[in-house]
Amino acid sequence: MTLRFIGIDPESGQHGSPTVWVDTTNRELVLQGWKPGKKLKAECAAFAAPGHAPGIPSHEAVIRIPARMVPMLRKACDVAEGTEL
Repeated sequence: MTLRFIGIDPESGQHGSPTVWVDTTNRELVLQGWKPGKKLKAECAAFAAPGHAPGIPSHEAVIRIPARMVPMLRKACDVAEGTEL
């Protein structure tokens, strides 16, 4: 795995900052974010996408990323797809 740092939330201070990386070997986004509160986690767990059972599998997690990080996520997508300019 080759991990490439893309960006960190500049407004979250020194502790627990949401962060975006790209695993360039596997072409995957790697995200660090805030844990959801009980209400949000329950709402996500109750959601059933077509063809999928409701719930959050034990090997997955729900995280929160602030909207101000959208430009970093776009850049990460470009890096993962190999289309970064």
